Amino acid sequence: MSETKELTYKEVESHSGKKDLYVVVHDKVYDATSFVDEHPGGEEVLLDVGGQDATEAFEDVGHSDEAREILDGLLIGPLKRLPGDPVPSATSVNSIPSTGKSDSAGLGVGLYALVFAGALVAFGAYKYLQMQSESKK
Repeated sequence: MSETKELTYKEVESHSGKKDLYVVVHDKVYDATSFVDEHPGGEEVLLDVGGQDATEAFEDVGHSDEAREILDGLLIGPLKRLPGDPVPSATSVNSIPSTGKSDSAGLGVGLYALVFAGALVAFGAYKYLQMQSESKK
């Protein structure tokens, strides 16, 4: 779809059936009607989140890059949030799509730094005790 259309949450809610199915992922509205029968997880998965914010369900599964490309092809337009609309859950507030990289890499570097610092302290303590031992002789 080359032309996008901004929809409100109330408008999205009215599209929750198998023959007319909209879902919201990261504050973008998608028409999943044509994909219901093709969805690898089964139609029930889509029907359960039809007409509502499916961001958390989408991200919890860990969809592939191919799935994200398919989603791009179903885009209708941005969601216009109004006062009184359901608030996205804490995990769906981050509207930056996943890059497939994990934050655990940062933990690995930090862990190495911690181990290195510990080894440095242990070496310093060893040298100090060695000097103390030699000075008593």
